[in-house]
Amino acid sequence: MLRGKSRLNVEWLGYSPGLLLERRHLLTGRTPRNPGRNESSLASTLKTLLFFTALMITVPIGLYFTTKSYVFEGAFGMSNRDSYFYAAIVAVVAVHVVLALFVYVAWNEGSRQWREGKQD
Repeated sequence: MLRGKSRLNVEWLGYSPGLLLERRHLLTGRTPRNPGRNESSLASTLKTLLFFTALMITVPIGLYFTTKSYVFEGAFGMSNRDSYFYAAIVAVVAVHVVLALFVYVAWNEGSRQWREGKQD
């Protein structure tokens, strides 16, 4: 008969010929796992990650070229060299905003999943 840590590992793997009779007794006090919820939360997390990855690529680059051409060179009449500098600052600020939004969304999603798990 297995005891201690090795017994828990074998039960976690779900197979142990010597523990098949004890397994029913051990599982009676446990709540059944819901694999559908885990898969949906994984899909939701992946969608969030892909969304913010796309934002991280498109927003800073788009803002860089837009502000360089239309705002700094067009509206303010800056030279080509100065507009590069200020447009780069705008792009860096955009990267930080997207990262802050990602952290905020990930934090709220994690706390929401934690609260749902605690209610089960």
